[in-house]
Amino acid sequence: IWGLATVVIKDTVGGFPPLWLVGIRFLSAGALFCVLFAPRLARLAREGRLGDHLRASLVLGVLIGAAYLLNTGALTATTAARSAFLTGTYCVLVPFQAWLVMRRRPTAFNVGAGLLCLAGIALVSLPGGEGGLAFGAGEVLTLASAVFLGFHVTATSRLAGGRDMPVLTALQFVVCGLLGVALGALCEPTPTMEVLADPAVLGNLAYLVLLATCLALLLQNLGLARVSPSTGALLLSLESVFGVLFSVLLLGEALTGPMVA
Repeated sequence: IWGLATVVIKDTVGGFPPLWLVGIRFLSAGALFCVLFAPRLARLAREGRLGDHLRASLVLGVLIGAAYLLNTGALTATTAARSAFLTGTYCVLVPFQAWLVMRRRPTAFNVGAGLLCLAGIALVSLPGGEGGLAFGAGEVLTLASAVFLGFHVTATSRLAGGRDMPVLTALQFVVCGLLGVALGALCEPTPTMEVLADPAVLGNLAYLVLLATCLALLLQNLGLARVSPSTGALLLSLESVFGVLFSVLLLGEALTGPMVA
C-alpha cells in the first residue's frame, strides 16, 4: 500500500501544497477513526485512561507528522523511486534507535545491514550516466523523514503495551493532521476549490486517507504491538521495493543498472 502511495503522492504534489496534503490526509483519517472508534474512546474516558492515551498520541503524532511533512515536501524535489528507497533507510536505523530509546543493543547483522544500506543509497542516487552523486535538497529531506519514521516505529513499540492501539492510532492522526494544517496555513497558499474538486486529486486523496493512512498505519501499529521494532522494520522495508516497482510501471521512471544493484 505504501509503495503505491509514494507514486500517488508524487502525482498529487505537483498541483497540491504538500503541507496541506499531509494535514488534510491525516485530519480526515483521524476524524474517520474517531467516529469509528467512538465507543472505545468513551470507555477509556470512563476508566480515566484517556489522558494517558492523549499524552502518548502527542508524542507519536509529532514524530509521524515530522516524518510525513518532510517526506511529502521532499517529493517536489526528488523522484518517487529515490524517495521510496531513501525512505526505506529508516528500517536500518530502527535497531540503533531502539538501542538509544529502549536499550536494545544492535547485532552484527544490524551493522552489516547499515553498511549495505549506505551502499544502496549511493547507487540509487547516481544520475544514470552523468557521473557524480545526485544528492540534493529532496534527498536530504527524505533521509531526515526516515530518521523520524524510525523513531516513530521505536516509540510505537515502546508505547503500545497496555494501550488501545486503534484509539492511539486515531489520536495521533489528529495530532499529525493539525500540525500539517497549521504549518500549511503559515507557509503555503490554501488549496483552491478548483484543485479540491479535481476528480484526480479526489481519487488520490481517497487512496491516501482510506488505504495509505487508515488501513496501512492501523495494520502497522497493530503489528508493532506484537513484534520487536527490528523485526517490524525488516518487514516494512518492502515498501521501498514496491515503491521503486510502481514508480517504474506507473510513472515511467527509468530503472537504471545502479538502481537494480
